[in-house]
Amino acid sequence: MGVRGQEAGRPELVRARRRKGLSQETAAEAVGVSPTTWARWERGEQGVRARHRARMAAVFGVEAIEVERWVEGWAFVETPSWPLVDCGGGSLEATVKSADLLWRFEMDPSRRHLLATLPFVPAALGEWLSSWTYDTPAASTAHAGSGRAVGMADVQRINEARQAFSRMDHQFGAGLVRPVVLRYLNSNVTPLLHGGYDDKVGAELMTAAAGMSWMAGWTSFDMHHHGRAQHHFGQALRFAKAGDDPITGAWVLSTLTQQAIHTDQPGWAVRLARAAAESARRGQAPPRVMALMTIREAWATALHARPAETGDKHSAGQVERLLVEAERAHSQGAADRDPAWIALHEAVELNAEAGRCWSLLGEHHRAAECAEAAVNAFQERLPRSAQFNLVHAADAYLGMGELEQALDSARTAVPMAKALSSARSVEFVQAFADRLEPYGTTVAVREFRDHLRSELAA
Repeated sequence: MGVRGQEAGRPELVRARRRKGLSQETAAEAVGVSPTTWARWERGEQGVRARHRARMAAVFGVEAIEVERWVEGWAFVETPSWPLVDCGGGSLEATVKSADLLWRFEMDPSRRHLLATLPFVPAALGEWLSSWTYDTPAASTAHAGSGRAVGMADVQRINEARQAFSRMDHQFGAGLVRPVVLRYLNSNVTPLLHGGYDDKVGAELMTAAAGMSWMAGWTSFDMHHHGRAQHHFGQALRFAKAGDDPITGAWVLSTLTQQAIHTDQPGWAVRLARAAAESARRGQAPPRVMALMTIREAWATALHARPAETGDKHSAGQVERLLVEAERAHSQGAADRDPAWIALHEAVELNAEAGRCWSLLGEHHRAAECAEAAVNAFQERLPRSAQFNLVHAADAYLGMGELEQALDSARTAVPMAKALSSARSVEFVQAFADRLEPYGTTVAVREFRDHLRSELAA
């Protein structure tokens, strides 16, 4: 995407103000902040909220991406525009407009390339969490649009399409599914959002649009396009806010937790996981939903504290309590209010995520048992999940000092990674190979690495 500027503060913001012939006081007044705040912005001492960045773009007469360059200090390339997603409060019209912009970018080849280069930006998450928690939902989800009348049958078709895409994603990986999801958003969901609907249909439409936006984010995540995924998850969160749907919002936040874990942002993972759990409680989520939120909080907490390395017994106890709580919640079984997406998070899947926690707690035998059980359960019907858990099992065996068994498990995962259209699957095996460095001089590890390189190159 670019490189961070080396000068102190925000020199590009200073230059932009001076080019406009503005003093700090007049620039502050135009944007709607105090001169003290503006001065802090220029010195790099205070963050700039999304609404102020949008106002800057209007005042200075530039694209939003130019303001991002001034504020964040990045040198952007190939940047015709910048699809900012403010996932907090706002009108229904603004929510739909932001989706239009993002989805149009995905259909434009040149701008699609830009989206693929975006990094995951943890700094954006703080404002998202604040907006999700404190901003007011749209006053109404009714819309008297110029398009056709929208009914519950239209909403149901979106939900059914998302479920079909999800099954394909789990079976084959995101590479095959993602283009279809994006075309569906642009060709099928967009016209419905611009149609006419009452409050009841509008609320359900917002939830369905959130689910399909989540799907766009998830498939981007699986293809290792983390900045792009973050934008789509942000749009999903905005739809959930507009529809005043805390349970769907909790789902999106729990997935952002998973992304933060994957990108090694444990502090943000904890904050996101706790926000997801709180949102689920606010929506009086059914037990299986609470089980997922709790297991993600346990995973994030374990990654943040790393009790096996630090000896932090307090955090270890907290993780174990969360694991017990998640198991107890899931054991209560299905409920009438279960959302469709919770069906994929069955007991063995949650147990596999618990295995990641046990590994971080230093309980490698338990972690291996969880991973092996998931491999056996998923081998035929969910090959990507089976492949991930083969690597998790390899990590657990490595933690036990069982190098040969670890390599056997990882070797089995290699052809599965090749068969899937999933960059994440390949990255999982490659990352395991990197973790073998302490054993890098052994013949077995050299052979495994050679085998991995040749297989992935074939």
